[in-house]
Amino acid sequence: MLIVTSNEIPGHRIDAVFGEVMGLTVRSRDIGSQMLAGFRSLGGGELPEMTKALYESRQEVMARMVNEAQQRGANAIVAMRFDTSEMGTNWTEVCAYGTAVYVLPLGEGEPGATGQSVYLTKTAAQQPAQPAQPQQPGQPIPPAPPTQF
Repeated sequence: MLIVTSNEIPGHRIDAVFGEVMGLTVRSRDIGSQMLAGFRSLGGGELPEMTKALYESRQEVMARMVNEAQQRGANAIVAMRFDTSEMGTNWTEVCAYGTAVYVLPLGEGEPGATGQSVYLTKTAAQQPAQPAQPQQPGQPIPPAPPTQF
């Protein structure tokens, strides 16, 4: 899954838009980490316990956002952002959100093509066609694979 913070992906054309997707978690700080971080904050510097908790929260919400996008048939997310807020004195909300899209790499000679997109189109053209996977009931129908140029 290609995830970018920009509204467009250089060398790619957005072929379908599936709407906003997000991942969300609310975490409470455990008392031990909070006390240790409180003591460390007296001397200044990084608080490794809090850094680790925030890193893990961001990884979790990213995975949830990607899962939602994949369920809708997307292969990329544009305009991705993080949002965090405090809820009460011990809870932190972390959210990742963006727009789920289906993108096609631009081939050689197309306006806006990049070295990466040309490579992707050439690589896709060299791979043998894979048999279609049976569609599960209730699953969204994925868009057609990119056309070869």
